[in-house]
Amino acid sequence: MITEQTPADERLCAALVRHLESGFEQVVLAYQHRLYGFALRLSGNAQDAEEIAQDAFVRAYRALTTYTTEQTALLHLRPWLYQIALNVFRNRVRGLRIAETPLDGKDDEGDSVALHLEADAREQPERALAAAESERALAGLIAALPEHFRIAVVLRHIEGLSYGEMAALLGLPTGTLKAHVHRGVKLLRASLESLESQESRASRELHDAASVSEVG
Repeated sequence: MITEQTPADERLCAALVRHLESGFEQVVLAYQHRLYGFALRLSGNAQDAEEIAQDAFVRAYRALTTYTTEQTALLHLRPWLYQIALNVFRNRVRGLRIAETPLDGKDDEGDSVALHLEADAREQPERALAAAESERALAGLIAALPEHFRIAVVLRHIEGLSYGEMAALLGLPTGTLKAHVHRGVKLLRASLESLESQESRASRELHDAASVSEVG
């Protein structure tokens, strides 16, 4: 279970208690890029991600207007916002099929977005990660994971939630979530190794074609 707020969320919640409108502006500034990035990896589409993040903030504000001062002061903002965004995403995919479009590996400011995997020998695909040519390819592979594995990997390895936070957010046992993360990273490793093999074959073919051209 989630036992305590982070210092940053504690300060944001205090700001919300003092004045909802100005405090919520601080929340948006603190979480807009992270919530967009979370939605981007779930949906695999930049436009969908922007709409999901915007809708999540609207729903968050509406919810806060109904909360008591005590509820707001004790709110765990990060998992709470991710849960709202996840619900928005799931509601959207019930009505339409999200296209399997590779991500561009950039956030909304054009900066590269990295995947940070924890140093667990059972989950860390170091050799495959080293072989990947770019984080853009990795982001595309994440978007192609089955939804339950994708959500678990993103929450754990990109957003940095603990298994306890994930369990509270998703309503699943920590053992199930650990299995989802392990399986998701295993699928990523296999995909990355396949990508490495394809790139190596393409490189050899290019080299052979160049050699033939030089001989001719």
